[in-house]
Amino acid sequence: MLTIEQAEELQIAYLSALNRRDMHAWMESFSKQHGSYTCIARENEEQGLPLALMLDDCPERLLDRVKYITEVWAGTFEDYHTRHFVQRLSSSVVEGGLLSVSSNFVVAYTTMKGRSEILVAGTYEDVIANEGGRVCFKSKRAVLDTTVTPRYLVYPV
Repeated sequence: MLTIEQAEELQIAYLSALNRRDMHAWMESFSKQHGSYTCIARENEEQGLPLALMLDDCPERLLDRVKYITEVWAGTFEDYHTRHFVQRLSSSVVEGGLLSVSSNFVVAYTTMKGRSEILVAGTYEDVIANEGGRVCFKSKRAVLDTTVTPRYLVYPV
């Protein structure tokens, strides 16, 4: 049975990987068989529109995201540091012993010139699994309240 402590540890590992810009560690927080990540505007979410800013609906697409950020786009964008702040709102066990967790988040970013601003705010809607003793995200959905970001999004939020 999954515990809140395990979910918190997974969330911390996920956020730490993003704050370090360690995309390989980021990918390790997802299920190897069914992992998915979606970043979508709240407006699209509420209207049932599938258009997302990032839609990595399988482990192969997660790997593509890592490859694009670390190899294909490397050196082609103005890099930035992020700091993620998260507040868990609710959690419940759902079908199959999975844990459903809802959290608020805010992501601040700092440019290489030292200027800091809020990048995005929203909610995480997570489904967490235990796959053979390994706790991981089966799905992570970042629903953005922010409709206009102060810069482009390179890294997942």
